[in-house]
Amino acid sequence: MRHILHADFDAFYAAVEQLDNPELRGKPLAVGGSPDSRGVVASASYEARKYGVRSAMPMRTAFNICPQLQRVSARFDRYRDVSRSVMEIFRDITPLVEPLSLDEAYLDVTDSVAGGQSAADLAGGLKRRVKQELGLTISVGAGVSKSVAKIASDLEKPDGLTVVPPGEEVAFLAPLPVGTLPGVGPKTQESLKSHGILTIGDLANGDDEWLLDRFGRNGAYIKSLALAKDDRPVQTHRDTKSISSETTLVLDTGDPEALHELVSRLSSDVSRSLERRDLQGRTVKLKLRLSDFTTFTRQVTLPDVIQSSDQIAVAANRLMDAETGPGRSFRLVGVGVSGFGAQNHSLPTLQARLPGI
Repeated sequence: MRHILHADFDAFYAAVEQLDNPELRGKPLAVGGSPDSRGVVASASYEARKYGVRSAMPMRTAFNICPQLQRVSARFDRYRDVSRSVMEIFRDITPLVEPLSLDEAYLDVTDSVAGGQSAADLAGGLKRRVKQELGLTISVGAGVSKSVAKIASDLEKPDGLTVVPPGEEVAFLAPLPVGTLPGVGPKTQESLKSHGILTIGDLANGDDEWLLDRFGRNGAYIKSLALAKDDRPVQTHRDTKSISSETTLVLDTGDPEALHELVSRLSSDVSRSLERRDLQGRTVKLKLRLSDFTTFTRQVTLPDVIQSSDQIAVAANRLMDAETGPGRSFRLVGVGVSGFGAQNHSLPTLQARLPGI
């Protein structure tokens, strides 16, 4: 039996800005682009969230619903420094750490629990260390699987700690809204609701045939999660075949300006990861998920290797331009780069042709 912690910073970018600038503490704060240039909220403090400000929201909208909002531009170098520090704390607890993003990771603490420590004590100790050493709060969930631990960490944000004892997973999940499950977005939730499925318990008892017909393989997957069946291991090392960054939007959007801002931010994330690993790539990939949960990718292979955020953003935004249109909204956007080390004379066939690149 595995014992897994899911650790997640609370409003990460905004929390770092409030840590560094005491004048911002206790005030509604948004990190992101200027409302004058149709910037997008990258992170909102919990004070701002009380007014309805959310990440991926156009900054202009954020100021409309919260006129007293404070705004600062993102400082990704600073956020990465903090992320490296917290990952060191995680790895001091266990070498089995799977980072999901700058502010989120899974930790496999099975050996520590087998040695006599409790998952609750490990989670509580982790929270205290991050607070003492970095001055920030994280929410931690503990369970016997990734999905249960992640749901648990989200349950009492901010500064939450939720432990699901072994054997109580199904009972823990059953009363929660079905949208709490990974893989169940607003459209899927709406479809499930029309079939009388409101809670995770309802989904666990749902008709297999209907779920398969309506959602395909995703139907079987989300039902297995509802039954607390998740044996995915914590993965510490993977061959670097690509570098990517993606985000699920709180509110679906088809606004081209907002999508451009988001793609540019993700391209900046990818560029910094490439720089840290001293990698350059030739293929730029755009991952998109529509409101109805349809997921697809588009990619282009360039004549020369690239690494800078501007180069990545130009290619990715042109791919995005080809997919936007009336009535089309997106709930997830991802940007990636691959094709490391390929030589010009061995270019693969272009998957998309973009003028001017």
